Amino acid sequence: MTTLSLIGIGTGNPDHLTAQAVKALNRADLILLPRKGDDKSDLADLRRQIVAAVVTAPVTVAEYDVPKRADQTDYLSAVNDWHDAIAAVWQATIDAHLPKGGRVALMVWGDPSLYDSTLRIAARLPGLTTEVIPGITSLQVLTAAHAIPLNALAAPVVITTGRRLRDEGWPPAANSVAVMLDSGGAFQAIDPQGVTIWWGAYVGMPQQALIHGPLAEVAAQIVETRARLRAEHGWIMDIYLMRRGDER
Repeated sequence: MTTLSLIGIGTGNPDHLTAQAVKALNRADLILLPRKGDDKSDLADLRRQIVAAVVTAPVTVAEYDVPKRADQTDYLSAVNDWHDAIAAVWQATIDAHLPKGGRVALMVWGDPSLYDSTLRIAARLPGLTTEVIPGITSLQVLTAAHAIPLNALAAPVVITTGRRLRDEGWPPAANSVAVMLDSGGAFQAIDPQGVTIWWGAYVGMPQQALIHGPLAEVAAQIVETRARLRAEHGWIMDIYLMRRGDER
């Protein structure tokens, strides 16, 4: 039997690892380590550093190249095809290193349950038992970095994506909106009046960048800063929280 441990590792800061995550990594017979190309080599390097820092027992680390998602007009079909391709790579890698089964670990940015498809990909592999080791999410790190509560007093929060914000606008009845997976500047699609934004890139990492203020005043600064940082590092992970009315 093969058990796959999906281990939330926060935003790349080794201090974000929980004791449970460290134990899960040390129980593994095989650690899968994804590579996403030279422009995102920092992400693989961070995973390698985590393994070197916390894994004390000998373990096989198998690196694999993540298939690229096709540029299709049908977004959901493209994503499903992409997930199929990733699952096939996982299966082949596991079969090559653990033909008789064992414990496999895969480190996941943030938490495997929040806007991450690792669980959906794992479900494609037959005969696999999956366990989830929760991790600190980028949303938690963002609110901590800005020292703010996630929600206004007794008010709801909607967590959505940049694509949906751009296509559908501000979610109905939402006071606070957290936006993930934004390819860049989706907040420009909404009316900025009365909206405050807390933005962060590389939150919790040494290159962390934060901007906060009325959306009407700081939107252009965020767009410029994001473009500059992406050009400098070759990749970017950012997230933001917006709130209407009273900031509390």
